[in-house]
Amino acid sequence: MNSISIPTGMETKRIVSAAQRRTALAAGVLYLLTFVSIPTLFIYGPVKSVNYILGAGPDTAAIIGALLEIIVALAGIGTAVVLFPVLKRQNEAAALGLVASRVLEAATIFVGVAFILSIVTLRQAGAGAEALVTGHALVAMYDRLFLVGQSFIPAVNALLLGSLLYQSRLVPRVLPLLGFIGAALLVAGDIAVLFGLIGQHAPSTALAALPIALWEFSLGVWLVVKGFKPSPITAGMAATSDVTPVR
Repeated sequence: MNSISIPTGMETKRIVSAAQRRTALAAGVLYLLTFVSIPTLFIYGPVKSVNYILGAGPDTAAIIGALLEIIVALAGIGTAVVLFPVLKRQNEAAALGLVASRVLEAATIFVGVAFILSIVTLRQAGAGAEALVTGHALVAMYDRLFLVGQSFIPAVNALLLGSLLYQSRLVPRVLPLLGFIGAALLVAGDIAVLFGLIGQHAPSTALAALPIALWEFSLGVWLVVKGFKPSPITAGMAATSDVTPVR
């Protein structure tokens, strides 16, 4: 009579470990993918110029920039969704909050993309000088939405994810500490911009955003290269997956 063999506890732990590695790799790749929109800092320069609508020439760069932002929005959601099964073992409410925060961030990015593409459409339609005020309003709305969606919300993401990673020890604690510092500086910079103390595009504003960018990039690299560190969470996942062998 043929027997059915169920994986032993050691074999099951290896399977769980491989699954954890794939999760960490996917999350790391998605985090690194969120940096593909960096060129938009330069690509959108002409789009935001005073007389862009009146100009001529191809709008390819602006459209490419919009596509890059869409990729970032989807990748951002992906980071939270991929990590959720692991992070919920530390704190399910905070892990769910991270997913919600990422979705909200992505929504603001999509709206911002709609503003940029609207400006391009006005130019392609030959709206002329009468549409200058509309174009300036769209640029202003994009900038303010960027301040909230791609500046303040990343600070919220850093606090949520940083606290989960710090408590679970899934990565070296220096990484979430960098996220906490970056979140504080980013919020301080946003408040300064809102009260007109510094300009939104001033060098000091970019410096305030640098630590949070370094935190997300370092996290992405660590997850790709090293994966999760052994922790009570990873040990618990393996333990709950153990199956008594049957011959």
